[in-house]
Amino acid sequence: MIQFFRRFFQSKVGVAITLAFLGLIAFAFASSDVANTGTFGGVAGGDRVAVVGDTRIDAIDLSSRTSDVLNNVRQQNPTLTMEAFIANGGLADVLEEMISRTALADLGQRFGLRAGSRLVDSEIVGMANMRTITGEFDTEAFRAVLRQQGISEDMFRDDLAMGLFARQMAGPVQLVPRMPQSVAARYTRLRLETRRGEVAELLASRFAPTGAPSNAQLQAYFDANRDDYIRPERRVVRYAVFGEDAFGARSTPTPDQIAERYERDAELYAARESRSFTQLVAPTQAAAQAIVEEVRGGMTMEASARSKGLVTTNIPATTEADLGRQASAAVATAAFAANEGAVTAPAQGGLGWYVLRVDNIDRQPARTLAQATPEITEALGAELRRAALSEAIGSIEDQFAEGRSLADVAGELGVELLSTRPITAAGQVYGTPEPAPEAIAPVLAVAFEMDEGEPQLAEAVAGESFIVFDVADITASAVAPLAEIRDQVVTAWRRDEGMKAAGAAAERILARIDAGSTLAQAVAAEQVSLPAPAALVLNRAEVERTGQITRPVALFFSMASGTTKTLETPESEAWYLLALNEVTAPEVEADDPLVATTASQLLPFVPEEYTAQFVSAVRSEVDIDINQVAVDAVAAQLTGRTR
Repeated sequence: MIQFFRRFFQSKVGVAITLAFLGLIAFAFASSDVANTGTFGGVAGGDRVAVVGDTRIDAIDLSSRTSDVLNNVRQQNPTLTMEAFIANGGLADVLEEMISRTALADLGQRFGLRAGSRLVDSEIVGMANMRTITGEFDTEAFRAVLRQQGISEDMFRDDLAMGLFARQMAGPVQLVPRMPQSVAARYTRLRLETRRGEVAELLASRFAPTGAPSNAQLQAYFDANRDDYIRPERRVVRYAVFGEDAFGARSTPTPDQIAERYERDAELYAARESRSFTQLVAPTQAAAQAIVEEVRGGMTMEASARSKGLVTTNIPATTEADLGRQASAAVATAAFAANEGAVTAPAQGGLGWYVLRVDNIDRQPARTLAQATPEITEALGAELRRAALSEAIGSIEDQFAEGRSLADVAGELGVELLSTRPITAAGQVYGTPEPAPEAIAPVLAVAFEMDEGEPQLAEAVAGESFIVFDVADITASAVAPLAEIRDQVVTAWRRDEGMKAAGAAAERILARIDAGSTLAQAVAAEQVSLPAPAALVLNRAEVERTGQITRPVALFFSMASGTTKTLETPESEAWYLLALNEVTAPEVEADDPLVATTASQLLPFVPEEYTAQFVSAVRSEVDIDINQVAVDAVAAQLTGRTR
């Protein structure tokens, strides 16, 4: 149920603020994830993108933060480009998060909160990735990381202090003891309400132009929607997989090697005898002798043992030496002197007096060199193949370091060099649903970080095979040329033109309703033939149960009774007009069990909601000035475009 409420009542602003707060504590440095700052070209480092209270947010900070966020997002969506990330509002979201965080710190300082150097020091010392194996903080490692990332220690400390201010301000807001009863009762009534009205659907296809656009129209449309046609980076990977079987020619042992191994393992090929037994252990020699006499008199060993409160155990096939180590030399001597089926005389061992029945005897004669040769050949061959593989791995790494090509190494190994079709970082053949070859899955991520013509060696299947690979061709992510996707763009142009016309029709219909027409009359007045409005009767609990929470349904449940609203739905290529005529909801008693259930389900989200409201209130108390020109310059620099 809670997901139903959240989908219906979370506003766009609320979502943005909530996301902003979630970034406060986990924000780059404070989460011990140091960003890749690098060199910031195209925008001067001192250019401010925003001023929050008395604090400025510089372009270089926004740039590095955006890159850091994108790197994190790419862990779930490896094909996401910076251009697509910014086009979908990523840069704006990062800036909003930075503004919210800075606003919290600014107001906190005004209220007398502090984040002194000692507190910052304690945060740094507590970072797990800055400690040695013994758990002590490593100052040199800390500074080395900062140097590697091009971040000054002052910048790091300032950012960490900013995060501490935000935590001090927003942290207490999360300590909410309970859900207000009145809110729980209100949500309970909302869940039970039923709404009646009408809905009219204006499909874009009914309004779309049938003719083709002019070249100028199509070019203008394409230029305005370039971000919709960004192609992901794709690469051609060459590879060869090999294992021990690639060294078959080097793995045939010589007769001398076989003879040497036979002599080394002479004991293994000598005559040997193993026996299996049923055993019992008695506390005294007299007790053991009594059991022996009973068994020799016709009683089974198991029955005799049970009558004296003892148990028998089975000993699987073992040699005399092994039995001697387990029990004693005397026990082993007696056991291997008896005939099959016989019971041994009592012999003292480590646990008491042993009596054993010989259940089975397996005698293996000695094997000659000729008889042992097949077994030795197989074992030696496997060893030689592993040795050859290990030697080859070291040699391959050296050859790659010396500049040898992938083709040369594959030729020496005698393995086939394969090549993929252009593939994406998501592991798919570009332009198809076909996955990339399974063999390159272990090295796919590495392949998308390499330069062309730099072969590498990696383990393909742990303990079984290796792969040598390189990148033969890289096609950078870019907007597709219009000439190559003209038909696709024409289709999109028609759809969007249809959506615009449908939107204009929706406004005309709404105007007619405001003038006194019913929804049905207003729809019928359109020149384009449209289906009549459909009756709409929805119960919130039923919608929740079925999960049919579409955007039109969400709007229907957020409208005021007696109103008509329009809704654009690009995903369904239509505009909707929804008229809400009646809302009914049963009264709910304060002690209704459903109220308590609703309160318990909503309680985990109360701190998040209060925090979002708090951050919004803080932002209203702080002067915020955004320099959109500088923000656009950051976007241009990150995407490589001109301003």
